[in-house]
Amino acid sequence: MPAQQILIIAAIVFGVILVIVFFVLFSKYFHLWLRGFVTGAHVDPFRLVLMSLRKVNPHAIVDSRIMAVQARLPKIPTSAFEAHYLAGGNVRRVVQALIAAHRAKIELDWDTASAIDLAGRDVMDAVRTSVDPKVIDCPDPRKHSRNTLDGVAKDGIQLKARARVTVRTNLAQLVGGATEDTIIARVGEGIVSAIGSSESHKQVLANPMLIAKAVLNKSLDSQTAYEIVSIDIADIDVGDNIGARLQTDQAEADVRVARARAEERRAIAVATEAEMTALTQENRAKVVEAEAQIPRAMADSFRNGNLRTKSAASANGQNGASMN
Repeated sequence: MPAQQILIIAAIVFGVILVIVFFVLFSKYFHLWLRGFVTGAHVDPFRLVLMSLRKVNPHAIVDSRIMAVQARLPKIPTSAFEAHYLAGGNVRRVVQALIAAHRAKIELDWDTASAIDLAGRDVMDAVRTSVDPKVIDCPDPRKHSRNTLDGVAKDGIQLKARARVTVRTNLAQLVGGATEDTIIARVGEGIVSAIGSSESHKQVLANPMLIAKAVLNKSLDSQTAYEIVSIDIADIDVGDNIGARLQTDQAEADVRVARARAEERRAIAVATEAEMTALTQENRAKVVEAEAQIPRAMADSFRNGNLRTKSAASANGQNGASMN
């Protein structure tokens, strides 16, 4: 048999084997292809076989494509579904989120939704929150040890407040945007600042919404994954008189300073008194020493004739008179 005929026969056998293998694999996914064909979400049979070779779940891809077509979403390439699946994303969840956003007339495309999903966020919950805003407690007792936001008005009275913040998801900034903790921190800081700017605590108690409006006007949702819809003061109570306490502490501090200064002056006086006592003793010692020199000086004067008794002086006076 010529070598050319052998090559032809080998090629035919190889082709038949490939066809048999393809039909075996295709028969495995025939029902998927048929479902896609009937629902208008046609997927190439050869592509279904390649999906299995690339470790892609054809059932997840076909089901997601059927949902997208039936919901009349903008056309999404099958390759985009496969790429998202291979990246570890939840294709079905992303498509469900796109359908929910499309029904609610929220602008959300495939790239944004898939990026949100790959970032570890629940894209379906994000869309749901965008449609139905949720309420955040500020402060959140589950995350913070304190249950109130404490601020001090200008009159020194402390106010303890709790707020409820209504937010909706900002899908455009969900990836890379700040989370709920940032919203809670910013709102808490704004409420404390607003209380501190009030002239009197009575003004705040009379109209708590003044605080809410002041905080809402600060655009605290900038660069966050949420948009603040409203801020409501749920509760506000009067706390301690911080101003009076500070004045009392200041008075006590002044008393301690005065006592310290008085003690300093007393110590200086005691030291001065001790110094003067020592100086007096020193002077007395000098006087005693000088008194001790008197007898010696008198004796020297007698010897030198510089000092005479009273009788001798009178005798000398009489001799002088008789000579005259």
